[in-house]
Amino acid sequence: MADKKYEIDISPRILELLGPNLYTNIYYILAELIANAYDADAHNVWIFDDKDAITVEDDGKGMSYEKGDIKKYLNVAEVTRTGEEDAYTPSGRKKMGRKGVGKLAALSVSENVVIKTIADGEKSGFILSRYPKEGNLLEPLTEQEVKFNKVKRHGTAVVMLKPKYTLHATLDAVKKNLLRIFPTIGEGFKIHLIRNDEDKIVTRSDKSMVEELCALITFGEPFAKYGTYFDSGIDGTKGELLKILPEKVFEGVEIMNNNLKEKRPYNIVVKGWIGAYKTTSNRKQVASDFPDNFISLYANNKMGEFNILPSIGQNKLNEVYVVGQLHVDIFELSELDDMALSNRQGYRTDDVRYRTVIEYARNELLPQILELRTKYASFKKAEQNKKKLDKQKENEKKFQEQVETFIKKTSSEAAQRMVNAFGQGTPQEAEKIIRDTINDNSAELGLKPRIDEAKKKLLISHTKSDKDFADVVYEMLLFNNIPKTDILYTNCDDETARIPVGVNRKYGVYDYLRDFFVKSRSDQNIFVIFITSLDMRNSWGALVEVGAAWITRSEHKIFTINEFQPQQPLDVFSTWQTSQRIDGIGLRADSVNFDTFCQFIEHISRYLHYKPKGRDDNKKKLERLGFSSVS
Repeated sequence: MADKKYEIDISPRILELLGPNLYTNIYYILAELIANAYDADAHNVWIFDDKDAITVEDDGKGMSYEKGDIKKYLNVAEVTRTGEEDAYTPSGRKKMGRKGVGKLAALSVSENVVIKTIADGEKSGFILSRYPKEGNLLEPLTEQEVKFNKVKRHGTAVVMLKPKYTLHATLDAVKKNLLRIFPTIGEGFKIHLIRNDEDKIVTRSDKSMVEELCALITFGEPFAKYGTYFDSGIDGTKGELLKILPEKVFEGVEIMNNNLKEKRPYNIVVKGWIGAYKTTSNRKQVASDFPDNFISLYANNKMGEFNILPSIGQNKLNEVYVVGQLHVDIFELSELDDMALSNRQGYRTDDVRYRTVIEYARNELLPQILELRTKYASFKKAEQNKKKLDKQKENEKKFQEQVETFIKKTSSEAAQRMVNAFGQGTPQEAEKIIRDTINDNSAELGLKPRIDEAKKKLLISHTKSDKDFADVVYEMLLFNNIPKTDILYTNCDDETARIPVGVNRKYGVYDYLRDFFVKSRSDQNIFVIFITSLDMRNSWGALVEVGAAWITRSEHKIFTINEFQPQQPLDVFSTWQTSQRIDGIGLRADSVNFDTFCQFIEHISRYLHYKPKGRDDNKKKLERLGFSSVS
């Protein structure tokens, strides 16, 4: 080995400039070295994370000095493939590398990098440096210095001395980050992570990854199988939140063929998947990690651009849930322009292939997955509401049982006490005995406060055609400190005030009133605001609500529109509020009824044990809502 000379074919000044600045992330650097091993037909890559060095060692074919492999390696930026005839390795793999600059990746980590290689027993080694000696010569290694941790007959080791980057404290995090770059690693190519006595293999985690998603769209093979792993966690929703689509093909796109020097029609084929997370908590632990919120581009099984979301998104809040991988092998088709950036961390944005995929992701994929994420959120909310309602029903049942127990126990004990006491007792003494007995057993009704607390406390009864008026009433209630969770308003734009809808079944306002007011043992009734108009006569629902209020003897207030005269069983003997709706003008009331509107709202707030706003504040708020006062 003493007579071997290692001359790097690049300007020392360029080497000095590019070396430390070409890559910005340790995982991109490791990716270049792993890709080199893949193109060398390695079956294993070992990454050793030691105290003063990071070593990447592979069992690929190695490099022979005698056969010119070393000279070719040191010819920086020599293109490795120009057509389909040199696009594959001897074992039939599609090559990942192309530019010939990946070897400089290690110089972004260390000023001096030890290169050791063996091919069919022939050893070679040298120190790749940002500052080569005169004549661009690199310092050679002796044969005794060319030692390996794992390699025997063939392979290469790249030792980055005193690295300026460090790997994550846990190998699981390192594994996760490498899977971002090589998501389709197969059985024939294994990446091993070794630190002290810890040894992990980077294996595909399709199943665990998909299990984190609440919505999923796949397009093309082999990604359709992801659908078998998918589970939104909500029964009966898989068909709504999972889409299995064929690969997307853009046919006949005119692209320049470098070999023929003319444009030819090509098909741009996009495969992959896009999904949405159930939650974003506990993600991205340190700055060097790739975030979990991304849409990556891949070609020939290697990441070319980590995240296109900033280019296609609109900064919508639910975009933080999006994740995806788009595989477009035509990005690396050898006979076409090399569109990858020099550091392999992105693509030329003016290339028609890139523009086509970006537009597809922006206009089709992203809107579709955001729609599914919104649908999941509504299913999740419905599931939570159903659980809440089921809990309320369970409490109602327990309360009924407690009431029955209370009555039975109280009656029995009272009777016994009266028998024992009325040898010389009086009616007043008997009354006291019964009262004392009831007080002694009052603890049996401890569930009642919880039942009453969970119920809606206020119903806005109206027809759909009077929603404009009901919206004003709703906003005034909120303004007077009544929480939306207390209000039942079936046409409300905010689902919090609407009746919850189950995932697999509907739950209507009449079901709710029946379960928690008519059939309830609790004596708490719902307060009702009746918004009445001529349309009410033709609304069966509104008439039923009037009947329900009468049956349950609910307290209520009446707001009427356009001189409509409310009828019994409503409380027509008390004052009601009257407003007018005038086309082109809106809602209005005379000064007395304008004041009455505010008075009613304040009364309801106090009735429900909240603190209302002052009259002047309420009048100003009512005017801001478009409700005018006329003389």
